[in-house]
Amino acid sequence: MPHYIYGFLISMVLSYLITPSVMKLAWKIGAIDEPGDARRVHKKPMPRLGGLAIYIAFLIAGLLTLPIKQESIQGILIGATVIVIVGILDDIYNLPAKVKLLGQIAAAGILVLFGIKVQIITNPLGGMIILGKLAIPATLFWVVGITNTLNFIDGLDGLAAGISAIAAFTMMLVNLSLEQTNGVLVMAILAGAAIGFLPYNFNPAKIFMGDTGAMFLGFVLAAQAVEGAVKSATAIALIVPILALGLPIFDTAFAILRRFVNGKPLMQADKGHVHHRLIAIGLSQRQAVLFMYLISISLGICSLVLARVGIKQAMIALALVIFMLLVSVRYINIMLETKKSTHGM
Repeated sequence: MPHYIYGFLISMVLSYLITPSVMKLAWKIGAIDEPGDARRVHKKPMPRLGGLAIYIAFLIAGLLTLPIKQESIQGILIGATVIVIVGILDDIYNLPAKVKLLGQIAAAGILVLFGIKVQIITNPLGGMIILGKLAIPATLFWVVGITNTLNFIDGLDGLAAGISAIAAFTMMLVNLSLEQTNGVLVMAILAGAAIGFLPYNFNPAKIFMGDTGAMFLGFVLAAQAVEGAVKSATAIALIVPILALGLPIFDTAFAILRRFVNGKPLMQADKGHVHHRLIAIGLSQRQAVLFMYLISISLGICSLVLARVGIKQAMIALALVIFMLLVSVRYINIMLETKKSTHGM
């Protein structure tokens, strides 16, 4: 049996077994998500420290199966630990957005210190682009950005965990084709940890992953994408995770644009996300989540296909995917407006 399958199974089983204890801990220390948050749709208090179980399962499986002496692996594990500490504090004390951002930058900075940064990418028009002094800020922007996309989309039971697992599987398969052994194993372990948590998090959820889980999952996905780009030095290495995480990236981009246009703080929660709109047109939580899983799987399949073609074709396909997502959002908006006008009659 391949080594990465062992890592996946160990992580999945540990996550499943550890989550009930984390659930009890969350109630005990007051890491509770109260109803009323503009992003949330739940009606009763819920423990929200589930990401700790995901992290512990990932860490133990990683220590058992990953080559810990390698600098890049150390950087990912240490950076992930920092992001989890920030998440735990936020889940308990509701940290100000600026404090969380500083914590995310610090975690991303650890990756840079351990040599995980994008220095060269392939130019879609030919040749290579050397980032030079832009390597560090570009890496920090990427890692912090992806870390927050998972956090923003974590608004329905099982949504962030499922999409993270789909993205991790996609990146695992791409790493297999690129023969990046460490990347395969890291993504397999991450997918296992997310899936092991899902039975407790899928609707009706018994526990939320909280910022601890959402930021941790986003951070590891972003870090491994950068590490993959370092190893292969191709634009495909970054395009694949962009597509695999296309749904949360797209949703976050529109959330930022929406809040900017409406003159609201960029970090202020609202119910304008895609999953909220799906519920508004009549889908149940489960239906909305499964629909978004389907979109993520489709994007994942698309990214796997792109990994085997040239960069020019990849850019064209990426533009088509973005266009399809724009059309989908427009359709959802029309359905929502139709429903409102019908109720108003």
